Amino acid sequence: MKTIFRHILILLWVSCSCSTFAGTVNVIPGKGKIISEAIKKATAGDTLFINTGLYKESDINVNKRLFIIGKGNPVIDGQKRSEIFVISADSVAITGLTVQNTGTSSMSDMAAIRVQKADYVIISDNKLLNNTYGVYIQNSARSIVRDNFINTNTDKEYNSGNGVHVWRGEGLLILNNKIYGHRDGIYLEFVIKSKVVGNTSVNNKRYGLHFMFSHNDEYRNNLFSGNGSGVAVMFSNHVEMYGNTFQDNWGDASYGLLLKEITDGVIEHNIFTKNTVGIYMEGATRIHTQRNLFKDNGWAMRIQASSSQGSFVGNNFISNTFDVATNGTMVMNVFKQNYWDKYDGYDLDKNNVGDIAYYPVSLYAVLTEKVPTSMILYHSFLTDIMDKVEKVMPSIIPDQLKDDEPMMKKCTLK
Repeated sequence: MKTIFRHILILLWVSCSCSTFAGTVNVIPGKGKIISEAIKKATAGDTLFINTGLYKESDINVNKRLFIIGKGNPVIDGQKRSEIFVISADSVAITGLTVQNTGTSSMSDMAAIRVQKADYVIISDNKLLNNTYGVYIQNSARSIVRDNFINTNTDKEYNSGNGVHVWRGEGLLILNNKIYGHRDGIYLEFVIKSKVVGNTSVNNKRYGLHFMFSHNDEYRNNLFSGNGSGVAVMFSNHVEMYGNTFQDNWGDASYGLLLKEITDGVIEHNIFTKNTVGIYMEGATRIHTQRNLFKDNGWAMRIQASSSQGSFVGNNFISNTFDVATNGTMVMNVFKQNYWDKYDGYDLDKNNVGDIAYYPVSLYAVLTEKVPTSMILYHSFLTDIMDKVEKVMPSIIPDQLKDDEPMMKKCTLK
């Protein structure tokens, strides 16, 4: 909340500096580099009003502090030649534009709006259409990307870029954007102390959100639906994940949330529904997963033996094919006070806690980890008998992976 408040102050400061102490420039459509010429003539602190119409321009270099405002939805068309806006000055704001049709290149990453070694930049309320990259940020601090509609019609992952791409950033806010059809909806690499809040990231080719080597970040209240996979958090630490929805991420290697080599994270109040795998953990250490809903997934959770010191408390597991799967026998995580709809124990003392432990890893989950093709026999009479025998005399399942206090009623998630 403090970070969001600070960004609001930045927005007010930029607005005041651009309107109270400087002049305004009206830009109207015409031939040639109309916007580029207006920027050259403007003084730092000016406001440029881009009036309605079509501007066929690219490589627009914003190298001074300006507030660029679209009036009547002007369209800036790069004609598939190059990238369009390149911001290299602090305290620039771009709002209310449609920016479309960047070029494509195997040698450079072309973006509708690139922020390059500039701080306090605001990119808001724009439509970014049919671009390789939507917003591309390099070496920026305390900038805001909010309320943009970002969409591309590229059909192949290899020739598409990311909706919002950040390489080295600090104190950024990515807020309430709608992102469709890119390679990754949002990609963060070497990004610290930043927030990703309230975004809709849908039908992207690879991930809805992708973290790499990014620390002390938070993402909350986002929707990740129908992507190649929902979210990947890799080689990062102290990432907090609250109130997100991961849904309809289906495929042979699809996950709602993939955690790889991550430490000291929190996963709380999220919804995982209709994913091949809700959460996949590999090399995840001290991840605290609590008060989440896992419903209608193939596997609610797949926890590799390399994950340890985590806790799973107060979660609801409902109508998943498998609740938990693992490839190891040692138990280095704690399960406690979760609700499991497959639990068939009893509660004689009526305290809403089951009197016998629940073992969430079924025999068949173990078999499918070792022999994936055995999935073809799922729900056969033989496998039902095997699961019942294993519950009575466990010998293959990791019998220390258990919830000693399974809840008889669904947990309150809020």
